[in-house]
Amino acid sequence: MIVSHTPSLLWQEIPEDIWERVQQLLERTDRATVFFRADDVAIPSAKQDRLLGIFTRHAVPLCAAIVPAWLSADRWDSICRTVHGRHDLFAWHQHGWNHHNHEIAGKKQEFGPGAGVKQKRRAIVRGRDKLRALLGEQFLPVFTPPWNRVDQETMRILREEGFRAISRYRGDKLPPLPELPDLPANVDLHTRKEPSPAEGWSALLAELEQALASGTAGLMLHHQRMNKASFLFLEQLLPRLQAHAGIELVHFGSLLQTTT
Repeated sequence: MIVSHTPSLLWQEIPEDIWERVQQLLERTDRATVFFRADDVAIPSAKQDRLLGIFTRHAVPLCAAIVPAWLSADRWDSICRTVHGRHDLFAWHQHGWNHHNHEIAGKKQEFGPGAGVKQKRRAIVRGRDKLRALLGEQFLPVFTPPWNRVDQETMRILREEGFRAISRYRGDKLPPLPELPDLPANVDLHTRKEPSPAEGWSALLAELEQALASGTAGLMLHHQRMNKASFLFLEQLLPRLQAHAGIELVHFGSLLQTTT
């Protein structure tokens, strides 16, 4: 598996004043839509089960990006048991095919120029069909590309193959195509690269405030990189967001109802 398990430096510990800072940030927020997107879902583990369990227990929606090649009928059954059948809380959608990098140089991509058009279409369709077969009506045809990167050729394939949206990370230079809206994440909780915990927390809170001010905040999660501190933070963040009268917690399914 090529997914990093190393927590970012800010998760060495939670600052004593973090909830005061979060509360001040939320008090400056009037209205906002918030979604969480968890990448690299498929293989049951203590961390994945804990993440899914947190959202189930708090009844907060989650956009769960499933790697099709990693999923099996037994693994899907295990996920269903973990969420106690609360599929209404989850937007189960496609995360590439096998999370494999095809680029010889430059940034990692599964669906970039390093893969041919036939290869990309075959991988997309194979993954979609597998998820349809295993998940049935629970599958939502939204595509989150591994490493948040795709080329325009891939976006055209996705549109032709009936996908309703794509979800990348904010700042992607390639604009979305007509009839394939982008539902971008804009707050990164776990793949941060600041050189110190203090800088990491300052940057994270600034990202969160900017995202809330924009009207839509998409928080990106990676359970493999979570530790005790990051799970504790998430457990305490969710009820604070739920308690805010102006914040609506949603997943991709409800977002698409408002954009189509």
